[in-house]
This record gives sequence, structure tokens and C-alpha cells, in this order.
Amino acid sequence: MNDSYKELLVKKESGMKEKALRVVSLVPTIIAGLLCLLTGNIIIFIIAVAFGVLDYFVFQWTDIEYEYLYLDKEITIDKIMAKQRRKRVATISVDKIEILAPVKSYQLDSYKNREGKVIDYSAGQDLPDEKLYMMFYDGNQKYMLNLSDDFAKTIKGIAPRKVFLD
Repeated sequence: MNDSYKELLVKKESGMKEKALRVVSLVPTIIAGLLCLLTGNIIIFIIAVAFGVLDYFVFQWTDIEYEYLYLDKEITIDKIMAKQRRKRVATISVDKIEILAPVKSYQLDSYKNREGKVIDYSAGQDLPDEKLYMMFYDGNQKYMLNLSDDFAKTIKGIAPRKVFLD
């Protein structure tokens, strides 16, 4: 039995959509705060506090990291929001992986037309230390992951015919 342990933390890149959402949520808060200071109106103060609470949740939802943990033929994926809250989003058995290869690999050509839900637990692009991988799992699921070479080699050691590093 191979009891390897690997851990990898991947920060999801903030796209234009997330940045715009942050700006759009901050502007009303600032305006309501300034109006409250100028007028001293209690209703405007309550509105400013409500917008501040909304901003808190928007910043929670747009600052995301994923932690991949490999232990005993199982990959667990946790979603970390704003470096405060952790939620387990997936548990993947290595035995049920059909193929794991970089997105640009020719090994995935025979899987291109396969229908299935794409579940994205990646940064969204190749990173300097982590490549973007596509995993076909259990018949109908596709996972997008950013894996380091070391993490991918560990999985390849367990399932050498299912994992490709090219």
C-alpha cells in the first residue's frame, strides 16, 4: 500500500467579472457613508451598514483558493474563501479516474466530444509552477485542476496508465 501525502494550494485568478463586482459593490457603500457623514441621517447610516455587510460577502465570494490533498489513493479538494472559511467540495478516488492530462495534451483528443459537466477547481489558466489539467472521472464528470509536476507524478505513480504529464 502506498501512503503518499501531497498538498497543493492554488489561488483562483480574479477576472474582470470579480473585479467589477467588487467595485460595483463598494461605490454605493462609499456614497452612503459620505451622505451619512454630511447629513447625519440615521436611515442613511443603516443603508451604509447594509451595503458594508453586502461588501463583506462579495469579497468573501470573490477571493477563492483551492487546496488539493492527496492521501491514500484519494484526492480531496477544499475551497477556501477569503482565507477564513473552508469547505470540502470534492473527494476523488484515483481508481475511478479515466484520464488525467494537461489541457493541451494530445492524449485528450479521444475525449473532446464527450458530454459532461465541467467542474472548475483551477486558477483558470496555466501558472508558472502549475499546469492546467483536465480529468475525466467516473464516466460523466470533467474536472479542471492546476497541478504541480510533483503532485501529478505522485498520482502517476499510483495510476500510471491513466495519468499523462506531457
